Amino acid sequence: MTNCPHASSGNRAKHRSSHRENAYVLYDDTVADKNHSRSIELVRRQWSGNTHSVIRGIGIVTCVYVNPELSKFWLIDYRIFAPSEDGKTKLDHATEMFDLAIHSKQLQFRAVLMDTWYATRQFMLHIERKGKLYDCPLQANRQVDEGDGSAVSYQRVDSLEWSEEEQARGKQVHVKDFPKGHRLQLFRLVVSTDRTDYILDLRCDSTLDR
Repeated sequence: MTNCPHASSGNRAKHRSSHRENAYVLYDDTVADKNHSRSIELVRRQWSGNTHSVIRGIGIVTCVYVNPELSKFWLIDYRIFAPSEDGKTKLDHATEMFDLAIHSKQLQFRAVLMDTWYATRQFMLHIERKGKLYDCPLQANRQVDEGDGSAVSYQRVDSLEWSEEEQARGKQVHVKDFPKGHRLQLFRLVVSTDRTDYILDLRCDSTLDR
């Protein structure tokens, strides 16, 4: 089995004085294009967001520390995505790096930012139980309920109706498969005439019992 490289668990952001409690960590992934390579280990066919196609490359899951006060960021950890070698998913890697950031690196941060790939029940609840907040986009077909919980009726996120006030302030929803009574703030962001994003935001008053 190939030994998949990753950042040292002892790796810390270079400027400890730049750490702030209101900072956040960002999880993302990228693919190093190796379309013309045939002998490099860990190269596999996978989807690339940059090219919007399947290419031969090396997948990399990254963890970035962002200080909004200084408008600066640092790469603090990464993992090579090679499921055929170590059996780990991108979520496995993100969870490991998240736990290391808290327990080993002892970084100060308030929230986690991530894309739809990481916006899963398992990872989101794990973040909450560690006392952190998060913001993440939801896929348009994700099922949510905007009622008061007395009569659950799920529908696609992109089929919700929005009042003027809700468009400005968001609305409380329950995401399907989350614990009963667990509600999150959902925002609708019109990016362009052909694109609308839906963002989930965990507020400090989340109803999850930590």
